[in-house]
Amino acid sequence: MSAVPDLGPPPRRIAVDVEQVRRLVADQFPHLAGLRIEPVANGGWDNWTFHLGPELLVRLPSAAEYALAVDKEHLWLPALAARLPLPVPAPLAKGEPGAGYPYPWSIYRWLDGETSRPDRIADPVRFALDLADFLAALQGVDATGGPQPGIHNWFRGGTLRTYDQKVERALAALGGHVDGELVREIWARALASRWDGTDRWFHGDIASGNLLLAHGRLAAVIDFGTCGVGDPACDLAIAWTLLTAEGREAFRERLSVDDAMWARGRGWALWKTLSTYSRSFDDPEEAEESAEAQRILGEMFAE
Repeated sequence: MSAVPDLGPPPRRIAVDVEQVRRLVADQFPHLAGLRIEPVANGGWDNWTFHLGPELLVRLPSAAEYALAVDKEHLWLPALAARLPLPVPAPLAKGEPGAGYPYPWSIYRWLDGETSRPDRIADPVRFALDLADFLAALQGVDATGGPQPGIHNWFRGGTLRTYDQKVERALAALGGHVDGELVREIWARALASRWDGTDRWFHGDIASGNLLLAHGRLAAVIDFGTCGVGDPACDLAIAWTLLTAEGREAFRERLSVDDAMWARGRGWALWKTLSTYSRSFDDPEEAEESAEAQRILGEMFAE
């Protein structure tokens, strides 16, 4: 058995403000210097995101580890975009360090839409089928030479054993707030379910914030910073975190997911949700996040 990758300590994020972005744009892309710059609401964690006029955005990694995705996105996103049934971000220009900012950064075209939430989705089954069709197309792109799991995507597409300690730490923190026996049963089943070893493209962070809606239907998929090639089971976590029970069934059938891959996908949803729950369950300011984690665990436990 190969060694389990070491995730290392959490990245040390740096702050970026509007004035710094204005200087970067003016210095490196002076033809865009007159455009209004303002932060994007809920712009994400891995990157600081700013509107650049009405049609563009600036995306700046918030830590050195996240900056590893910049070259990957510039190389691969144009090729992926041409083969996918929904719009995805395509980088327009790459910036260099400057104005006190130490990493490469990107300019993208703004993709319109509102982030997906259960109450915004017009037809949950149609949404699940459209998402399955998108993932099937992504998995069908030739994976030759694609980026293997690594720090650039926190080992998405690799072995779930990478996250074994996260599960144990979350269980220790949660104590009696979660059914530890059932968690370990689901986790053990996920670890025992083998991948066939065939590299396929995956997004790596198929989550509600990265799925954009227009008139209640899936309209675009954004934020490919964790994409790569390997085991695409990580993209199945959305089945429990966002889809309804009926949508989940339609999603699985459309993608023709076997029992082993489904178990691994549930494992991805499990460790992520446990980590969120363990951070939020005793914090009154995170009550909404804690309740959502409990709901997702309930969806998994019900199976």
